[in-house]
Amino acid sequence: MSQLVDDAFQYITTLFASSLPSTCLYHNLTHTKRVLKSTKEIIENSTLSAEDIEALQLAAILHDTGYIHGAHEHEKESVRIATNFLNEKNASQSLIDKVTACILVTKLDSLPKNELEKIIRDADCSHFAKNYFQEASELLRLELKLQDIQDISEKDWLAGNIDLLTSQHTFYTDYAKKNWNPLKEANIEKIKEEKKKLKKESKKEVKELKEELKKDNPERAIQSVFRVTLKNHIKLSDIADTKANILLSVNAIIISIALSNLIPKLDNASNEYLIIPTGIFMLFTVISMVLSIIATRPNITSGKFTTEDVENKKVNLLFFGNFHKMTLSEFEWAMNQMLNDKDYIYSSMTKDLYFLGIVLQRKYKILRLTYAIFMTGIIISVIAFAISFKLLVNN
Repeated sequence: MSQLVDDAFQYITTLFASSLPSTCLYHNLTHTKRVLKSTKEIIENSTLSAEDIEALQLAAILHDTGYIHGAHEHEKESVRIATNFLNEKNASQSLIDKVTACILVTKLDSLPKNELEKIIRDADCSHFAKNYFQEASELLRLELKLQDIQDISEKDWLAGNIDLLTSQHTFYTDYAKKNWNPLKEANIEKIKEEKKKLKKESKKEVKELKEELKKDNPERAIQSVFRVTLKNHIKLSDIADTKANILLSVNAIIISIALSNLIPKLDNASNEYLIIPTGIFMLFTVISMVLSIIATRPNITSGKFTTEDVENKKVNLLFFGNFHKMTLSEFEWAMNQMLNDKDYIYSSMTKDLYFLGIVLQRKYKILRLTYAIFMTGIIISVIAFAISFKLLVNN
């Protein structure tokens, strides 16, 4: 890339980070990078002048800058921003005109008039032929909803995508027609399958709802309560483990940096003032790591139960820790006993829920302590370093 293209990319990276609304889930830096990559892909398979290549890359980078002021007429706003940027960089009028034309043609109902405009149009729509199409499409649907432009159901959105890809959109360059059209057709088939699947699920849900409305079914409600509550507990447990792993990773990085950069300097007599702050820093870091490990460390259980435990309904067969040392035949017998007793099933599910809550309470209690120690350690370490530096300067 030319220096001007590099400057443009740095410019929009800063611009998007500071000014792009958080509702731009699709039209953001990720989309810009994808369009630039697709533009380069077509350029590599075309014969173009250096100025044309530079114009295309600049247009790919700057074509959605107008979204910092909203979606309405964003192409014109993008042209204004791009023109100001290129004038500041003393770009030629010929280059500015080409970039302007390429940005304006990215409007979906515009028709490209030359090869450059065909390339940028195909690059801007290249996601139609990529394996991330469905992900990008859903982000665009959510973006339109968050910006109060369009609130479209998933079913109608899929139908609209099928119509767009089959009836309205076409690739213009020979490269895109040859290499991207087959992938686009594959995405169309995926959308059709997704639409069929959604239709079946919708019919199934309607049918189940009608059946539930026809009869009073407290069993279903009880099962839903257990299912939702257990699912939420498991999610909370995953969150706790993730938080502990983050703390563990951060402290491991801190220790590795300290070991490689800070501690070797302590051998020097002139750096003696760093010993106490470093010791404090390392102490709190190690304590945070130990507590993070304790928070995620699994408990060891006996893994056995007796026939009396099953007959008296004292063992929870839904937790692996209660049966992992049993033989298959013993476990099958116990499960059959439980499955033939509805009260035993509900009792086991209740115990499972209760002990999950106990584990969660322990995890979050340790995590809260760990975060408090980590925060306290950072603050005390900074103060200790500041005091040591001040004493050094005074001496």
